[in-house]
Amino acid sequence: MTFAPRLTGSSRPARRSVLAIAALSGALVVTACSPSTTGTSGSGGEGGDGKVTLTVWSWRVEDQAAYTRIFDAYEKAHPDVTIDVKAFKATEYNKILATGLAGANGPDVPQVRSYGQLQGTVAGKSLLPLDGKVDLSGWDDNVVASAKGKEDGKTYSVPLARQTVQMFYNQGLFDKNGLKAPTTWAEFIAANDRLLAAGVTPIAVGAKDDWTLPIVHEVLAAPRFGGKAFQGEVLSGKKTFTDPDWVGSVQVVGELAKYMPKNVTGVAQTDAQTLFSAERAAMIPGGSFDLSVFQKANPGMKIGIFQVPPAPGSPSGSTATTAGWADGNFAVSARSKHPAEATELVTWMTSKEFGQMVTDDIKQISAVPGVEPTDPLLKQMSDSYASSGSPYLLLTDFRYGAPSGTDLLGKGLQELLLGSKDAAEVSQDLDAGVKTWFKPTA
Repeated sequence: MTFAPRLTGSSRPARRSVLAIAALSGALVVTACSPSTTGTSGSGGEGGDGKVTLTVWSWRVEDQAAYTRIFDAYEKAHPDVTIDVKAFKATEYNKILATGLAGANGPDVPQVRSYGQLQGTVAGKSLLPLDGKVDLSGWDDNVVASAKGKEDGKTYSVPLARQTVQMFYNQGLFDKNGLKAPTTWAEFIAANDRLLAAGVTPIAVGAKDDWTLPIVHEVLAAPRFGGKAFQGEVLSGKKTFTDPDWVGSVQVVGELAKYMPKNVTGVAQTDAQTLFSAERAAMIPGGSFDLSVFQKANPGMKIGIFQVPPAPGSPSGSTATTAGWADGNFAVSARSKHPAEATELVTWMTSKEFGQMVTDDIKQISAVPGVEPTDPLLKQMSDSYASSGSPYLLLTDFRYGAPSGTDLLGKGLQELLLGSKDAAEVSQDLDAGVKTWFKPTA
């Protein structure tokens, strides 16, 4: 997973459909209450006055109010278009979307997954190609790759946001214990030791949810395996996941387990977030998408971020890095009854106007080039990625087959933390698993 599911309320009365989070015995219950869509059916409707309703689906329930504000701006500039937003529980979204895109009542504009997780939707011919309709020239290559079909190279979506992962820390707890954001590995370990001695959990990790662990690995150990440089070597076949540097990076996670909550494999990600927000843990590895969650949970806590310095044994020239990828992309359904209007909406999503609202209202790093975050922490994340970024490797390049790299490493790191496997065994399992479908480019 990338965006984690959380709930939040809308900040104003909704005049369009805004709800879809309940599932019972595998069946989804969706409540629609928009006067403007009464009497319509299928993926959007058209009333007797010629006005068009476009249905947009998302897995970001917590962003419902923000999307409402953003699409209000579009409606004002396009008075013949009404946008009906439906948000679904993230853990159920993939199944719901597949059903919706195959039927007559799906979205006109679905939010779609990226990279490897996009490919099944593309293979099912559920999306319209956008080549020649949207212009992504000048966008970050890693971001553009998230929107393309692997086989045909066509563009099928517009990237919403650039996500980054880094270490969040509580500046108040750091100040109280005489600490500053570390710039060397020795300082990082010393900070962990001092916090542990003070009775504070140094690093909040929710290892019960295995999807979080590859993120933890990237935050703690990307420099140890070589970051961006390793990407080129493993994709070309020059190195594999049994390489000593990769094994060493997995071992870093095991060595830092003593700074994580007790019985960490029984701690859910939501519990880890609560530990941090309640100021019982001083640090938490997380994504840029977590920032607004922490800010809302404890508005009085002063939050900082830093890149974890390279661990001993890191390859020569390896430096601290901020791993990133693109996610939350929007596409046009091949079954939309209003493909021209839907494409026009998605084209607008490439504009700086839309990108600025994404960063201001949703608190995400916009994928649109030239958009500057106004939140200082979000800007720091964006600047760190721009200056010393690397790909979230197992997501950007090793989700194109099953078993995926993130699934394999997530389960493997759970076993590492349980003590049932060592770093070499975890790495061997990862390498063997992806080799069942991955073919080097060389």
